[in-house]
Amino acid sequence: MSDLNATRPVQFNSEKISYEEFRQVLIDDYKLAVQSRIVSLLGRKEVLTGKAKFGIFGDGKELAQIALSKVFKPGDWRSGYYRDQTLAFALGISSIYHFFSQLYSNPDLSADTSSGGRQMVAHFSTKLLDEDGEWLDQTAQVNSFSDVSTTGGQMARILGLGLASKLYRNNPGLSHSEKFTKDGQEVIFCTIGNASTSEGVFWETVNAAGVKQIPVVISIWDDGYGISVPNEIQTTKGDISNVLRGFQEDESGQGYQIFKVKGWDYAGLCEVYEKAAEYAREHCKPCLVHVYEMTQPQGHSSSGSHERYKSPERLTWETDFDCNDRMREWMLSSGIADEEELKQIESEAKDFVRQEQKRAWSDYKKTLQVDLTEAVELLKGINHHAVEIPLKTLLSITEPSLKEVYVNVRRVIRELRGVEVAGKEELLAWYKKSQELNNFRFNDKLYSSTQHSPLKVEEIPANYDADAAIVDGREVLNACFRANFDKDARLLAFGEDVGKIGDVNQGFAGLQEEFGEQRIFDTGIRETAIIGKGIGLAVRGFRPIAEIQYLDYLIYAFPVLSDDLASLSYRTKGQQKAPLIVRTRGHRLEGIWHSGSPMSVLLGGLRGVHICVPRNMTQAAGMYNTLLKGDEPALVIECLNGYRLKEKMPANIGDFTVPIGKAELLREGSDITVVSYGSTLRIVQEAALELDKVGISIEIIDAQCLQPFDREAISAKSLEKTNRLLVVDEDFPGGASAFITHEILEKQGGYYFLDAKPRTLTAKAHRPPYGSDGDYFTKPAVDDVVETAYQIMSESNPKKYPPLF
Repeated sequence: MSDLNATRPVQFNSEKISYEEFRQVLIDDYKLAVQSRIVSLLGRKEVLTGKAKFGIFGDGKELAQIALSKVFKPGDWRSGYYRDQTLAFALGISSIYHFFSQLYSNPDLSADTSSGGRQMVAHFSTKLLDEDGEWLDQTAQVNSFSDVSTTGGQMARILGLGLASKLYRNNPGLSHSEKFTKDGQEVIFCTIGNASTSEGVFWETVNAAGVKQIPVVISIWDDGYGISVPNEIQTTKGDISNVLRGFQEDESGQGYQIFKVKGWDYAGLCEVYEKAAEYAREHCKPCLVHVYEMTQPQGHSSSGSHERYKSPERLTWETDFDCNDRMREWMLSSGIADEEELKQIESEAKDFVRQEQKRAWSDYKKTLQVDLTEAVELLKGINHHAVEIPLKTLLSITEPSLKEVYVNVRRVIRELRGVEVAGKEELLAWYKKSQELNNFRFNDKLYSSTQHSPLKVEEIPANYDADAAIVDGREVLNACFRANFDKDARLLAFGEDVGKIGDVNQGFAGLQEEFGEQRIFDTGIRETAIIGKGIGLAVRGFRPIAEIQYLDYLIYAFPVLSDDLASLSYRTKGQQKAPLIVRTRGHRLEGIWHSGSPMSVLLGGLRGVHICVPRNMTQAAGMYNTLLKGDEPALVIECLNGYRLKEKMPANIGDFTVPIGKAELLREGSDITVVSYGSTLRIVQEAALELDKVGISIEIIDAQCLQPFDREAISAKSLEKTNRLLVVDEDFPGGASAFITHEILEKQGGYYFLDAKPRTLTAKAHRPPYGSDGDYFTKPAVDDVVETAYQIMSESNPKKYPPLF
């Protein structure tokens, strides 16, 4: 482990750079450090004066980030967190103007280039897609994966970003690689705060990166605290690099190169990062840099003061060891600059930052002023007392906001209900048009919605030969995967037991031997890392299928699925995408942790990810074919009890498609519309035969997808015929069944066709117990479906259908 201190001189080759050039580098670095510090100080003031909602800044981290920026090359990646403003400025990922535009939440993407006002300040990203959703050339720029606010949330994805470099390096002939790599030389630079190293995602990622030996440099910014909690409470021994000594590279070459350097030591920082980056790039191995003795001059954020929890001694130390002041002192004592020169730099920096802040604020107000001016002019054109107060309110606004504009406009619209007055129609037309504009500003791009969207993939029916083989469902999946792997070198699959044994249900059986361990491989038991690996690979041009062994275990990966994958397109306003397919299996089997159907959790947390729930393996195969032609993330939940059920093998196994979001009518009926999905459909189909015996005809609809649900509204069309609705699923009460009912009755307008109270039939509120008896008494059984449907008919016609109980 290297431990460098401030006495070590900066190493430079005098044959390559003159003293004056070297001096200018230092002057420029100091200038950037000063500018960034002023940004932090001024940004906090803007929050405290009410111009911005919240602020979090990178003061105290300036020198380390400047040193880190020096080793970035085009094609490299940053996966960082919200203290990296100096690094973002140094690399051109952001600018001071863009930083303040984001602080003010300017919805104009040309102002807040990272998110169009959707993310709080200091959340950076680079544009990876053009306006048509095509990949830009990642090798021509420094790339920044869109930041998340969840501490540690930036860790998991580095596995895929780094593994991509290794795969490109080892497979130079990949035809799709041109925009994504130059011989696999790209290094992934990850930054994380010291307190966040206490989180599980950190340990999962560090362990997995060590196993895979990928070119990542993980920097830990250590200022001694996690908000108010000191290292001694956060970390064993109070020192994360001491804890990580067991990860240090050994004689066999396995492990990390670990460095430790002080955050105020400009010379040591430059040397450490040069060594770490060179090692990662040349040897394709991981490095970790623990930057300690950092400070946080303004505390954690604009929400509070660090004087509340830091001792006077600590505050004095932070003043004495401020990295910018230390660099200043060093430059003066070494004769690199004199006092007058540094004061001029500091004065010019202050003026420049203030100028850029004012420009950002002015442009933000101009954006809002358009709506305000138009609203005022329209209200002035309406001669009615209801307009008087809203108009005066808008005319008196000193700091405009879109909220204030539309609160007052909508108030006028409500007050003028039923009133015929000149100017009202113009106001209504403007408001409707503004709704489209504000949807564009604040609500669009939850999905990529490009011409590559899986929703636009052509439907190709499955074809069957006259002598089509009848096989286990798992064999249909296996053939589907084989066909796709054979025709698309971008395709990868990985997860627990996926490689050597071909997954626990044999969907990938024999495929590792056929396509190699670099394309189909095993992972450790680390769900978060599996998903993170898939996200990073997807962003770098591969088409990964990441397997989570059971649906219940998806919850262990939920933070990275929800916070990172599901929100990626939305939070970058369509500038980044990760077309990852997550494969899992669930529904009926045995036991609390192997037969769950937590669909309500997924529906609530995975908006932005398509959720596919095929009833059998043929439908699943068709969905995989569709998704692999598209460019959006998806979750496919296979039926756990369907792998050995018999199905016909399609002749066009790798080509036929099942539309995403299209429900299917499986059985026509006249009395009740029954909507279900997955394994429960077989229960419903069996119940239909029993109901026929008592004269009840049910129409069965397979939802097939829950996000999106039934885009052609065949559920409502069925309900128009039957006038009765029963939704059956295995989720908890009030979960997916409630979601489906809402979609049919409210969104599709099915409410107007009802002649009876809609019903849902779900699992019990607890998790399913072990065994067949537990399954019978916990989840909907044939008897439950029969009796619920009978009760629906009995309530409307008790004479024909006398009560059972």
